[in-house]
Amino acid sequence: MSGKGGSAVGLLSYETLVHAVAGAVGSATAMTVFFPLDTAKSRLQVDEKRKSNSTPIILAEIAKEEGFQSLYRGWLPVISSLCCSNFVYFYTFNSLKKLTASGRGKSRPGKDLLIGIAAGVVNVIMTTPMWVVNTRLKLQGAKFRNERLHQTHYRGMFDAFSQIMANEGIGTLWNGTLPSLILVLNPAVQFMFYEAMKRKAGRGGRKISSAEIFLIGAIAKAIATTATYPLQTVQAILRFGQHRGDGKSGVIGSLSNISSLLMDRIRRNGVLGLYKGLEAKLLQTVLTAALMFVVYEKITAATFKVMRLNKKLKQ
Repeated sequence: MSGKGGSAVGLLSYETLVHAVAGAVGSATAMTVFFPLDTAKSRLQVDEKRKSNSTPIILAEIAKEEGFQSLYRGWLPVISSLCCSNFVYFYTFNSLKKLTASGRGKSRPGKDLLIGIAAGVVNVIMTTPMWVVNTRLKLQGAKFRNERLHQTHYRGMFDAFSQIMANEGIGTLWNGTLPSLILVLNPAVQFMFYEAMKRKAGRGGRKISSAEIFLIGAIAKAIATTATYPLQTVQAILRFGQHRGDGKSGVIGSLSNISSLLMDRIRRNGVLGLYKGLEAKLLQTVLTAALMFVVYEKITAATFKVMRLNKKLKQ
């Protein structure tokens, strides 16, 4: 088969599509289960004056002040964005993995990291507008401790897109793109550790249990999240759209905003201020990622089993 034909197979194969759909379904399932933890994390990142208490206390405060349903505020746009984002990421990651597979089909951590970064860049460019909108919707109606934050009034995803473009310019939909591009290291590091640990656990054709997949996914995500958390906080603040920078535009302006936000956090709360909300973030992302990988592996295994069975029956 020619290189061109091989590329087409890698990009348009049923296997790649199965991985993408399984990743999207797995992430949506896991995020739904642990969504209140994401709500707690967002409040701590954006609302600087809210005390960083334990996650259960934060959740109890939000439920008491705003009602239990507020813990799931913004669920639909988040799940929609997550499904699109993970579909794009898993599709790109597995397409590139297939296209760059060596003759022996071996994978290496360094190669997985580079493929993960490339998949992350594609994902960020395509899905950042959805994440900007869902950050706004998720925080709409919140009772902020910081009086400088004002309420927004959107009637849904499409109205949010419309208002942002009309009032703030289309470029606002890509707010936080630079930290997001830097943060492609998060899923890239996560997948590198996940693939490496999974290969080690499955040596000699050994079957990996769901509990092991859960643990491997949790460890991989914990490492990636802790390493990149300060930038995730900056990303959330920029997406919320109420930070006023120094007026510079382009890459220089973005770097200036990132730097000023990081230094402002350190000045106000010390270095530990950069990790405000990390407990809720770790609980949410680690548990979500672990459950997502279990659902993902189960769906792909079951689908490939059915596909092989159908292939045999046709033969």
